Amino acid sequence: MNGTEWVEPAPGFHCRADVLPSLQRLGLTTLEAVFAFEGGEALDKDNLAPWRRRTCLVLPDGGQTVYLKRYDRPPWLVQIHAWIAHGRRASLAQFDHEPAEVLAHAGIGTPETLAHGTCWAGPFERRSFILTAAIPDAESLERRLPACFDDLSPTAHVAERRAFIEALALFVRRFHDTGWRHRDLYLSHIFHAKDGRFFLIDLHRAFRPRLRPLRWRLKDLAQLHYSAPGPIFSCADRLRFYRCYMGIKRLRRIDRRLLHRIRRRAWRMADHDLRHGRSAPFAM
Repeated sequence: MNGTEWVEPAPGFHCRADVLPSLQRLGLTTLEAVFAFEGGEALDKDNLAPWRRRTCLVLPDGGQTVYLKRYDRPPWLVQIHAWIAHGRRASLAQFDHEPAEVLAHAGIGTPETLAHGTCWAGPFERRSFILTAAIPDAESLERRLPACFDDLSPTAHVAERRAFIEALALFVRRFHDTGWRHRDLYLSHIFHAKDGRFFLIDLHRAFRPRLRPLRWRLKDLAQLHYSAPGPIFSCADRLRFYRCYMGIKRLRRIDRRLLHRIRRRAWRMADHDLRHGRSAPFAM
């Protein structure tokens, strides 16, 4: 992102100059073309709102894999909530793009934005999109944990497992030290590369809270605790993560209170899932 030249081939459409030839070959150089595009692989999810679309495609020049996220006529209430959370008015795609740039400058791994655009209808967003590069040689922790977690016997790969948990804790702490909170900090949104680096994705809800930052930090930690599978991460693993995250060797009274709040929030999330026929990963 640093030193990258950006161009605006059409009103409201911004892209990196080096990506423009590939987008031209696909015919993706206007907002209208982006939202009419039917190519690529649709990445559908049961809980994805109908005004959101996610597509995986490959650029023709170089074969780079990219992800296209489109917001088409998002409800005005969703937009207002986003404006309040971020303290300003912007499109949903801008709320995804801008935190990624800020966090990347702070040394936090994020997807690289290749193009983005917004169309307004009066004070509200009509539609917006963001195109990001796939993170090379990386997968989400929900999909794939390091090989040291394949054998769950108590004595297998103990040092490697501990090192990974501590590295993850330090990454999350560095992210929180920037003042940002993710608000969807599940294992599915943390990518781990073969070279050991971590990355955060899906940053459209990330923000810097002006009030009660501890509340939002604990919410992030509860989401991470909730999404960590129970059969794989033991209580000792979770305490190791917390101690490393907090930079302590022994739990203090305040830590026991904070852990209670984290677990209580995770169980509230689990109760919601159970009422809808879904299982909670940490409680499996």
